[in-house]
Amino acid sequence: MATWAEFAAADSALASSIHTLICQYGPGLAYLATIRPDGGPRVHPVSPVLTTTGLYCFVLPSPKRADLDRDGRYALHSYPPEDSDDEAYVSGTATPVTDPAVHTLLVSLGRAAAGIDWKLYELTVDLAMHVHHDTPTTSTTTVWKAHPPHVPKARENGPCTKAVDWVQ
Repeated sequence: MATWAEFAAADSALASSIHTLICQYGPGLAYLATIRPDGGPRVHPVSPVLTTTGLYCFVLPSPKRADLDRDGRYALHSYPPEDSDDEAYVSGTATPVTDPAVHTLLVSLGRAAAGIDWKLYELTVDLAMHVHHDTPTTSTTTVWKAHPPHVPKARENGPCTKAVDWVQ
């Protein structure tokens, strides 16, 4: 896993594209997927905070927060832009932030309301992806991974027999 700063240093163009999509409406807006206790997905809208040093998210007391506390794996997907079908995706592990100075700074940057039981998480980056739709039928996908290069493997699943699982 890498911090947002480490990822941005490794691929600044991709980090910029993802930042642009997540913050396209001003504050960060994205869908956060977590893992329910039964292993299924749970998706909720969130307002992530992107800084030069990290990718963070405040989470209220909720099943989503319980998911992150139990199993920190997450996926974050940008809201769709009004003028294109471009998309940004980041996945990794959410870790609670315990440093009071970081928490105070992020409360200010994220405009987190006072008196609410927010819990702040830093989202590390294991995989980052940007899909730019060049035309309605063609797209360009850029992927960055914190792990060594992935070896594609064929999947045996119906009509996609020769499909390549190149993202995960």
